[in-house]
Amino acid sequence: MTLAEKNVVVVGLGKSGLAAYELLNKMGANVCLYDGKEDLDISGYDVPVYLGSIPEDVLVTLDCAVFSPGVPLTISLAEALREKNIPIIGEIELAFLMEKGTVMGITGTNGKTTTTTLVGEIMKAYNKETFVVGNIGNPYTKEVEKSTERSVTVAEISSFQLETIDTFCPKVSAVLNITPDHLNRHKTMECYINTKLDITKNQSREELCVLNYEDDVLRTRASSLPCRVAFFSSKQKIQNGLYQNEEKDIVDGATGEVLMNMSESSIPGDHNCENIMAAILMTREMGVPMDTIIKAVKSFQAVEHRVEYVKTVAGVEYYNDSKGTNPDAAIKGIQSMSRPTVLIGGGYDKGGEFDEWIQAFDGKVKKLLLMGETKEKIAETAERNGFTEYELVDSLEQAVKRAAELAVDGDAVLLSPACASWDMFDSYEQRGCMFKDFVKNL
Repeated sequence: MTLAEKNVVVVGLGKSGLAAYELLNKMGANVCLYDGKEDLDISGYDVPVYLGSIPEDVLVTLDCAVFSPGVPLTISLAEALREKNIPIIGEIELAFLMEKGTVMGITGTNGKTTTTTLVGEIMKAYNKETFVVGNIGNPYTKEVEKSTERSVTVAEISSFQLETIDTFCPKVSAVLNITPDHLNRHKTMECYINTKLDITKNQSREELCVLNYEDDVLRTRASSLPCRVAFFSSKQKIQNGLYQNEEKDIVDGATGEVLMNMSESSIPGDHNCENIMAAILMTREMGVPMDTIIKAVKSFQAVEHRVEYVKTVAGVEYYNDSKGTNPDAAIKGIQSMSRPTVLIGGGYDKGGEFDEWIQAFDGKVKKLLLMGETKEKIAETAERNGFTEYELVDSLEQAVKRAAELAVDGDAVLLSPACASWDMFDSYEQRGCMFKDFVKNL
């Protein structure tokens, strides 16, 4: 698709939308902008901006629409575009149209940011022309102009972004896991699964997809994918890929070679072992020498907002896991705690259930402090599962103060909400940073 001199509307004026707008300008497209919020400040733009609706006489002139990932494909504008057979693409697809190098794509419900960051670090140790983009917070459209025939782009890709790909094709992809999430948007689990697996839809037998053998869906669907597959497993011995043995060694299933022990990593837990194995498989496929890979893995530090140590106050350790935006991610957060824990949870309701999260407390959680839109729903779930040590709070600041009152020397306080942040905050990053500020002021 060539967009030079084409009439293109960018839908959604967030970070990725504005990055797409800037790239389209450089591509020579005739750009206009749209956002559903009618009270946005639109001063400073030198192109037409439409809020709330687009006039019909403008709509009929459009050649393409670029949707930001946060904008659902069910809005009335999307329906109108489809009726007129006007293509809808996303920021990932737009950037890929200008990509000159090689792309690696990572998706999954949980672990995307850690794995993407780790893959990026490994690739940078091997090839300085490496860019880390996508859902990680750095729009692909901001970096793609720097790509060359030698460069590598490592992209974290959400299900929202996968909804609007067309030709996007990574040389190596990974689907780390699939558990219920974003069902308020995808409606059914089958739709969510299919959207995640679309990361492979343009791959061929020349390309590779890395999958989690412990995920029943991925193991079952592997044979139907159009590309080659390699697995990783944190629980059992496999031949086609990497696995973790009982001694916490990472082992090459094909050769039996021990690559490293998890005690040599600064990011503990089976979930991080899975992230590490995915990163090793992906970068090995890219030709990175194993000694370079393992050296980068051993020096890798945890990413911000993912079970991030903040501070010890009066013998109580405080951890920020604001990126635990769904129950499965929050389960991994609580599993990483080795102390009695005061847990702060709750937030925006994405339509999921919280039973498995409550059941995973396993005696570790001494008190659950609940905030946000889901607090009553989670409280009802806790009662149903026999957990009554919870309190409702009105704000994150109140939660931190109450946690400090409840926790004693030897305890931990963990922010791991099991929910998105959008009811009270702009993003999980803002929520995590505010938590850290409140803790540092204790």
